[in-house]
Order: sequence, then structure tokens, then C-alpha cells
Amino acid sequence: MKRIYTRTGDDGTTGIHGGERVPKDDIRIEANGCLDELNAQIGIVRSLLKADDEWQQGLNRIQTELMTLMSQVATPSAIRDKNPKVFDSGMIGFCEEWMDRMTQAITDKGVFVLPGGTPLAAQLHFARTVARRAERRLWTLNREDPVPQDILTFINRLSDLFFVMARFEMRER
Repeated sequence: MKRIYTRTGDDGTTGIHGGERVPKDDIRIEANGCLDELNAQIGIVRSLLKADDEWQQGLNRIQTELMTLMSQVATPSAIRDKNPKVFDSGMIGFCEEWMDRMTQAITDKGVFVLPGGTPLAAQLHFARTVARRAERRLWTLNREDPVPQDILTFINRLSDLFFVMARFEMRER
């Protein structure tokens, strides 16, 4: 394995797609850091599921697409069309359909759910809050450099999905 450290970030900068170096606290890096944290949180959720759980495949798909999304966020809009990684906007419908199936199965349609309950539900709620933070950072970035609308919409749906999953976990599993 190639060595991990490069020493290029020791001056407080990091590289983005296209070769530009920006401060490590640049909003683009902050937004991607939140997305990276979200991806790690989804990994925690998956670790709490059995290997053959019906949610594993969908969460794996989301994690994989988050990696593509992060590449897009790391790319300034002026050169985004040169990035070979393209976000699958079908992920929005994927999340909506998944939520719709779970929502139809939830028997107590109007009960407010506090975060917690089971370890899995608590981690799903935490994933929801990390997704919301990532969404806020993406909107901040969007004011400086346009973020594709389908990315903003997907992160919004993803936080909703984790809320519904937490409810489903508490009520139906």
C-alpha cells in the first residue's frame, strides 16, 4: 500500500477536484466533511444490522452514491462537467419509494418519536441529524458556488428516510 501521508496538508490546505488547494475550513471541505461523517454513520447503522437484513443493500447503495456525491461537491461548478463521477438523481426517487413502503406499514401514523428506543433507532436518528447538518453546509456552499439541485434534494430526502427508518424500527421491527 502506498503511504497515506503526503505532508501537503500540513500548511492548513487541502486539494480539491481540479487541483486547486483551499483552506481546510473552506465551506466546500466542511460540507464534504459532513457528508463523510454521514457515510461513516451509515456504516455504524449497517454494523448493527444482520448481514442479510433487507436494509443492507439499500444502505450500501446510498453509501456508494454518497462517495460520488462527495466528488461532485469537491469539484467547483466551473469544472464540474469534467468530473467523470456523475450523481444518480434516481436516488431521490429511491429514497422516496423506500419511505413510502415503510410509512404504509407503520401502524401508528401520528405518534411523535423521541430519538432513542433501540440502539439501531438511536443511530438512525443520529444519521438524520448528520444529514441535516450536511444539508445546511451544502446550502451555505450553494450561496458561494452552485451545488446541483438534485444533490441538495437527495440530502434532504436522506434525512427524511432516516427519520422514517427510525420510526419503522421502533414500531414494526
